[in-house]
Amino acid sequence: MLSHEAIWAAIDALALKNRLTPSGLARKSGLDPTSFNKSKRITASGRPRWPSTESIAKALKATVTPLDEFMEIVQGSGRKPARRPAQGSYRLPPPSTVPLLGFAQAGVGGFFDDGGFPAGQGWEEITIPALGGDGSYALKVSGDSMLPLYRQGDVIIIAPGAVLHKGDKVVVRTRKGEVMAKLLARQTTKQVELKSINPEHEDRVLLTGEIDWIARILWASQ
Repeated sequence: MLSHEAIWAAIDALALKNRLTPSGLARKSGLDPTSFNKSKRITASGRPRWPSTESIAKALKATVTPLDEFMEIVQGSGRKPARRPAQGSYRLPPPSTVPLLGFAQAGVGGFFDDGGFPAGQGWEEITIPALGGDGSYALKVSGDSMLPLYRQGDVIIIAPGAVLHKGDKVVVRTRKGEVMAKLLARQTTKQVELKSINPEHEDRVLLTGEIDWIARILWASQ
């Protein structure tokens, strides 16, 4: 039986085989650039979102990949392609390290792709426990907005592909470039309600259209 995770993993493998990011594969296939992003794989209510057969067919045609080869990847019986970076994107480090960026820099353009994953230049690296898998990265805390949980200089690990639940600690980037760390109080298809970690800072309610990306905080070095 085909699983949601296996189908999306096969699409990721197809992108890597062709030296593309998920966004790059979508563009090459004539689809919306965000069609294959990890942020699109779970609905706002937390339910799995499956790729359409039409989208998969276009991706296979664009990469000249036979259906049986794709199914082998899905079923885990085929040879998995070597992990190679997409041209112009951040080179993913070994599993024991993740990209590191200053919290203030996260509000500047050029460091993330459409799904909120690391891209571009200017990232450092940091070694962490094996937590979030591919796509995870680290932000160095600055300021006092995350007290008392996180202090200035602490490093938090972000997993942009992780499923979000009420009460999760998250980092949110707005389309205006504002970056904040909050507690996820409520999420609907229209808006996201965020509770401040530091009681001296106000809670926020953002419309879905105001949000560039939102990602879960998995771990902190304290």
